[in-house]
Amino acid sequence: MQKSVKILGVTVLILFIITSAVWYAVIREDRGGKLTVSFLNVGQGDSIFIDAPSGRQVLIDGGSGRSVLRELSNVVPWYDRTIDVVIATHPDQDHIGGLPEVLSRYKVSLIVESSVKDENGADSAALEKAVAREMLTGAQRLVAKRGQIIDLGDGAYLEILFPDRAVTAVETNTGSIVARLVYGDTSFMLTGDSPQSIEKYLVTLDGSTSFDIAQDKPLTTSGNGLKSNILKAGHHGSKTSSAELFVGFVGPEYAVFSRGCDNRYGHPHKEIVSLFERFEIPTLDTCTEGTITFVSDGQNIRYSK
Repeated sequence: MQKSVKILGVTVLILFIITSAVWYAVIREDRGGKLTVSFLNVGQGDSIFIDAPSGRQVLIDGGSGRSVLRELSNVVPWYDRTIDVVIATHPDQDHIGGLPEVLSRYKVSLIVESSVKDENGADSAALEKAVAREMLTGAQRLVAKRGQIIDLGDGAYLEILFPDRAVTAVETNTGSIVARLVYGDTSFMLTGDSPQSIEKYLVTLDGSTSFDIAQDKPLTTSGNGLKSNILKAGHHGSKTSSAELFVGFVGPEYAVFSRGCDNRYGHPHKEIVSLFERFEIPTLDTCTEGTITFVSDGQNIRYSK
């Protein structure tokens, strides 16, 4: 009799655990119409995780090593081993070094890359092998080009702003993918390591008919498809990015520095810190804040501490 009661108790406990796990998953899968964007704390590098209202997920870059796996475990439920889209903005180690590990642990449906190449890079070779393996299981591969829209469902989408042509032979930072994430009336400008020359070029494409190099400003403009609530400061806050003109057109509520503490490059550069101060744009820093998360309901964005 006691044995039967014990077996019944164990059975009930197992059923309770299973039921709890199922309800936990159901609750986690309901985004409540919210878009969540996390700038992951991967040290000196970039990694951005997007969780759309539809449940579709995007990872943009993966930092330089395995730290991306630790950070993903904090934003992706333990039972979820899929990421819908992985984007490699350009083939520098501090952006793609962790992506082979991600591809080996998560099933990915779409892999988006710039056409810029780093033929001699070990990290590029490792990523190429990982992408090839993922394609054997059904993943699709896409070379990013201006005008492409990656639909994330429920009104959220990623718009590719750059490159607007093949950039195979350019310097790797210059060939970075620049994308704008849009959900309702809110948006995020995600710039990779794009230099000021590309930022200014994007301003000319944004309704400007010409650009005065001497005066460093567009001659005529119409509209503003660059306006965004959040700006990921280009190249970890390097002075080679965050052109004053570009920052002015984006006009963000917050700027984010994705960088490691005491990095040897001196990021963020004091000139860029001063620029955001002059524009009265608050800045957040993964060095001091850790992973930085924003939540959008399509009308407003809040910084989630």
